[in-house]
Amino acid sequence: MSELVFDIETQTADFGFDEAGLKKARVSVVVVYDYADGQYKTFMEENLAELWPLFEKADRVIGYNIVHFDLPVLNNYYSGNLLKLPNLDLIIPVKEALGFRLKLNDIAKATLKIEKSADGLQAVKWWAEGNVEDNKKYCAQDVRVTKEIYEFGRKNKQLFYSNLQGALMPFPVNFEPPADVAPNTPGTAAAASSNINLTLPL
Repeated sequence: MSELVFDIETQTADFGFDEAGLKKARVSVVVVYDYADGQYKTFMEENLAELWPLFEKADRVIGYNIVHFDLPVLNNYYSGNLLKLPNLDLIIPVKEALGFRLKLNDIAKATLKIEKSADGLQAVKWWAEGNVEDNKKYCAQDVRVTKEIYEFGRKNKQLFYSNLQGALMPFPVNFEPPADVAPNTPGTAAAASSNINLTLPL
């Protein structure tokens, strides 16, 4: 399968997280890990048009809280609806398993013994200071963490978190694609009816 793991950073944090608020959000950087070639790819606001073909051709786009944040923000720049793309938002199976949400960093610490290098507010501060390189590096590291959590969960069918007493607690996850999703292989019937035709505006 052709899958992408991605994360975005925004230029400011002075917006609400409802539909109206997210329409005000502006992207500073997007980093994508492309399983097709094993490369990390960085996109700034001014060259987001180069990102869309990757999204449209992917069998799945993967991230953490992408349904309620990343994809709606990117929709501010896209002429179709990115939420119609096949996606795996890791926070959804996490919440389904536990009944509550976890921060990406909490899962990373418990499962992989790694941590994020900063947080979104620090990324906004770097952007305001003109520190574009640290902003890019932070976003890329977020993608690496998300990718490793995805790969661990898909292979082992579980992740971990630490409870209030500090005990390591496993919980089940299923990151497999739905059985009825066919790979988006160029030149095949599946490709002809793939998400690229469903998401582009008519």
